[in-house]
Amino acid sequence: MNGVWAFYTFYGLICALIIVGPLTSYVRRQRSRDKRAREAAAKGEVFSDGPRAQHPRIDVSHCIGCQACTLVCPEGQVLGMLGGKAAIIQPNKCIGHGLCADACPVGAITLVTASPGLSDDLPFLTPEFETSVPGLYIAGELGGLALIRNAVQQGRDCIDAIARRLAAGPGTQTAATREIHDVVIVGAGPAGISASLRAIELGLDYVTIERDTIGGTISKYPRQKLILTSPLELPLGGSIRTKSLSKEDLLSFCSKVTSRDDFHVRLNESVESIQRDASGSFAVTTQNGKHRSRAVILALGKAGTPRTLGVKGEDLPKVMYRLIEADHYTNQKILVVGGGDSAVEAAMGLAMQRGNTVTISYRGGSFVRIKERNSQRIAEFIRSGKLRVIFNSVPVEFTEDSVRIAVDGNVQQIPNDFVWIFAGGVAPNDFLRGMGIRFGSLDPTHTNAGEARELVGQYATALSDQSVPQT
Repeated sequence: MNGVWAFYTFYGLICALIIVGPLTSYVRRQRSRDKRAREAAAKGEVFSDGPRAQHPRIDVSHCIGCQACTLVCPEGQVLGMLGGKAAIIQPNKCIGHGLCADACPVGAITLVTASPGLSDDLPFLTPEFETSVPGLYIAGELGGLALIRNAVQQGRDCIDAIARRLAAGPGTQTAATREIHDVVIVGAGPAGISASLRAIELGLDYVTIERDTIGGTISKYPRQKLILTSPLELPLGGSIRTKSLSKEDLLSFCSKVTSRDDFHVRLNESVESIQRDASGSFAVTTQNGKHRSRAVILALGKAGTPRTLGVKGEDLPKVMYRLIEADHYTNQKILVVGGGDSAVEAAMGLAMQRGNTVTISYRGGSFVRIKERNSQRIAEFIRSGKLRVIFNSVPVEFTEDSVRIAVDGNVQQIPNDFVWIFAGGVAPNDFLRGMGIRFGSLDPTHTNAGEARELVGQYATALSDQSVPQT
């Protein structure tokens, strides 16, 4: 009898260890995650600064605390657990992947746009990505969203919205309307390519205009830059299944899907102005002439013209704003200015070349807006001594063979051969405003909300008065 009890006692202890061990480890991990989240909140990171465009909104009354949303985000600790509920911990790192909403099993997460105060420098867009100018749409990062997947989806959605409106009009063409495109697409990056392919798929009369080459801004990325993306589907069967690919691979894919005879693109042609007449039609003027259309999609990059610092000596030939071939620079003393992904990627690429001494100057106290992958890599580069970072610093003068940098009020001079500045770009907001596009949120508390609705209504009326082919 004692042997039986001994067996069951031993068996019970083994079962307890099997259960209690993992459970204890789980509870400790939960407490650790909760502690980190509370520390972030205590530092004012919760909703400080915040995402400037699409980001998750969490309904804590429906959240079941499964943590699925916190595990899928590729940008690190954007979301965390507070009191057993999901919370936005580092909103400044959110770039709108939307994977958290997809992962939530109870629909407690929805994607929303930034509040009016944070989106005042972004063009107003309806849920169909139409601006305050009826018939004029924006797709891609110009509207505030990063990521290739978002750009592809928006390009498709814009064409779908245009096709629905065209289908609602009369189906008989006149001599005047035969000379008008259904849509002009400005830009041949991911958003523009997606819109163009969808236009082909729906049988719309379209033309795509690109000031550079196929791929748009992507073609200006550094060589072999890794582009993190989610699997995506382009219209007409084009698809990318991998989650990581290089610039060259993406450009090759773009070239392949645009090699069709019915892909109508005009390369090396810049748009000078876009004007809408009383009938609702647009005149898109380039250096080569005019294109008339019933709708326009702006699928432009947001960077625009590189932002300068206004520092003495910035006009020297050694000061540059874009890095394409890092391996062209060896045995050089290099300064990289900036704290975003472009800056740290360029600095790491240059630091890997033979004989280079690379320094990053960043006005902030830490890299807070870079992707998680870059955050981990740059930390390793710093630990290993491959490059040096000077936080809380700004350049005050560039000379032929040195750079003067102010660090916490003290100026130091370091030897230098080349400087790369990654201070972002001046978005083409003046160009957009010149078309009449409004910025910020046009919700009911804003005085121009009613005007925007009225303009959209006027456009719908104008379309119904035109002779437009059915799709």
